[in-house]
Amino acid sequence: MMDKIKVLMVDDNLNLVAMVKEYFKNHETISVDYEAYDGEQGIKLIDKEKDHYDLIILDLIMPKKDGIYVLEEMKKRGISKKVIVATSYNASEVIREVSEYGVNYFILKPFELPDLEKRILEANRKKEESKNIDFYYNNLQISITKMLHELGIPSHIKGYQYIREGIGIIFERPETIGGITKELYPELADKFDTTVSRVERAIRHAIEVSWNRGNWALMEEIFGHSVDIDKAKPTNSEFIVTIADKLRLDFHKVGC
Repeated sequence: MMDKIKVLMVDDNLNLVAMVKEYFKNHETISVDYEAYDGEQGIKLIDKEKDHYDLIILDLIMPKKDGIYVLEEMKKRGISKKVIVATSYNASEVIREVSEYGVNYFILKPFELPDLEKRILEANRKKEESKNIDFYYNNLQISITKMLHELGIPSHIKGYQYIREGIGIIFERPETIGGITKELYPELADKFDTTVSRVERAIRHAIEVSWNRGNWALMEEIFGHSVDIDKAKPTNSEFIVTIADKLRLDFHKVGC
């Protein structure tokens, strides 16, 4: 039997730590064995137990000492461990600062527990690869997530996952724009093990939810030129393509 990936979590949100521990309680390959609730306690535990865990989940904003302090201390003490930074603070200069400490991933709160699971498994697989964070990919994922949250799409509905993935695909492969129904939907259906019609319906539902509860000024800014915002909601294709276009413009501006 394969050894489990042993996780040490440093986060001042007691409820989140409890949720993560509960989620992985009976997991086949991941166990959360150590936890600390501030940076000071965190670095002591990281140092003391350095031979007994594989990966650290680290919050950035915490009492006493923050996550950057923990990363600095790890560097000073020569502690080289896989690190996933989990935070609600997503300023790009902070992401860049964090990356200098060889962090593996940056996950934006609030996150879905299956997303955290995926990151842990990916970080563990990358044993021989460079530890440096992939800025471009991480910044893109964070930007998409942030925009969908601001547009009022709840992350627990299926359409959110399909839209998020779809925007990423269109962003990376603009040639897919001409084949949303023939190429993108089948690709999403295959990835999420569902049908094309369910993908289409779930995306439609997510857009309707967004239209009822989202940030109206942001919608006007994003969709005002591409659709008549007062008369009609954008189609699935318009929604995904327009957001991908906006992100592409934003990324060119900041020179990502």
